[in-house]
Amino acid sequence: MNQPLTLEELKQVMAEADLLKTEADVEAALDKLAQEITARISESLPVVYGIMNGGLVMAGRLLTKLNFPLEQGYMHATRYRGETTGSTDLQWQAPPSVPMAGRTVLILDDIFDEGNTLAEVVKACHAQGAKEVLTAVLVNKVHDRKNTELKIDFIGMDVEDRYVFGCGMDYRGFWRNAAGIYAVKGL
Repeated sequence: MNQPLTLEELKQVMAEADLLKTEADVEAALDKLAQEITARISESLPVVYGIMNGGLVMAGRLLTKLNFPLEQGYMHATRYRGETTGSTDLQWQAPPSVPMAGRTVLILDDIFDEGNTLAEVVKACHAQGAKEVLTAVLVNKVHDRKNTELKIDFIGMDVEDRYVFGCGMDYRGFWRNAAGIYAVKGL
């Protein structure tokens, strides 16, 4: 397990990080997502779930741009259980908070990296009777290790295949609150 980081180490990570997307870039991506989502589901009385923890920042910023009636819920699912490699079993830290049977469901998350956990969340929503399940991510990490079973319906922006943080994505638990999207130096 990693040693706890000091304040100085965390400040150093930010000072050395490469800024990949500015706060203005993030805002433009959120506006784009809001337009696309509104065009697709504004007449469906959807339930919108942000996946904790990473999707919290993105969901909070995006929901205020969706100017139509929706029901908002939250969920926290993981496949990691404290490990660095995921298992195939989905573990609910907080199960979906709003019933989804017969509903259009929109899942919001910070990043589409490999997509294995998100794919399991989508399957779980279908199993709970959702009429349709759509996915939206702020960031799509560009590489060829994607779960091919998962299709992302709405993507805010692409980033290169690096260790990124900010806008909900973390560096060892920290910097989710950074307004832009950064890459750790050398990673």
